[in-house]
Amino acid sequence: MYRYLFGPVPSRRLGISLGIDLVPMKTCTLNCIYCECGKTTDLSLTRREYVLFEAVKAEFIHYRANNPKPDYITFSGSGEPTLNSRIGDVLHFIKSRSEKIPVAVLTNGTLLFDQQVRNDIKTADVVMPSLDAATSTAFKKVNLPHPRLGIESVIDGLCRFRRQYRGQIWLEVFIIPGLNDIPMELQALKTAIEKIAPDRIQLNTLDRPGTVASIRAATPEELKNILALWNLPNAEIIAKAPERKKVLSFRKDIESAILETIVRRPCTLADLKNILGLHVNEINKYLDVLEADGKIRVVKQQRGFFYQL
Repeated sequence: MYRYLFGPVPSRRLGISLGIDLVPMKTCTLNCIYCECGKTTDLSLTRREYVLFEAVKAEFIHYRANNPKPDYITFSGSGEPTLNSRIGDVLHFIKSRSEKIPVAVLTNGTLLFDQQVRNDIKTADVVMPSLDAATSTAFKKVNLPHPRLGIESVIDGLCRFRRQYRGQIWLEVFIIPGLNDIPMELQALKTAIEKIAPDRIQLNTLDRPGTVASIRAATPEELKNILALWNLPNAEIIAKAPERKKVLSFRKDIESAILETIVRRPCTLADLKNILGLHVNEINKYLDVLEADGKIRVVKQQRGFFYQL
């Protein structure tokens, strides 16, 4: 059982993806209201070696010696990976031992104003930042940022990284109806996106409950309308959960373990993590598919969101 590696998981965007988690659960610069991993418990801008480089290195060596190659190696997890001050060292090591497996970094992009952060991740093959708002009002409502974070510095950091970085940038925009999809916000986002000039713009929305019960997912029609309004040739809607079953890494044994657990009693995401010993991101991938297939449903209770048959 690995502590810092998880999966491979069936990713909507990366196929068979081996995850690397470099920070403790919910250590982040944001407290996004849509986060499927739960509320941020350590809201921070402080970079340090949250997870030791040598520990990640040892796990990766063992994994590669005993498992087949994934499609991607992905820095992601249950927090913001660039908060780890040694992400650059880990990335360099992974690239030196990955036998040409592409490496992706999933980040909220909030620390890219820092030249050191930009340097740390510039050798990744794909960087996948998010930008859910381009005005201060929407940024505070959707992302609940650290008090010292401003949306202007976030956008400026993304623009600086684009000028420096030679790999692919896939920018994710998470739509929350009523908050960042009104005309003024969408126009501000389009202006920012055109300045950043990513290789892809990927619209996303809720698969399952976030941290605020009142928000809802955008409908396919709403997302298509945004694409039409923006009229950007490299914009797309991310495929929904059922298509993940076509990915070869979708494991029936994990699906069965989740179902066998909640048939005994409803469980929260944290409960499933503790019972199954799996990373929350890995569990989330399967919950998305199970709910889309109508095999489970979500019930709001006092302790949080519970999954049941």
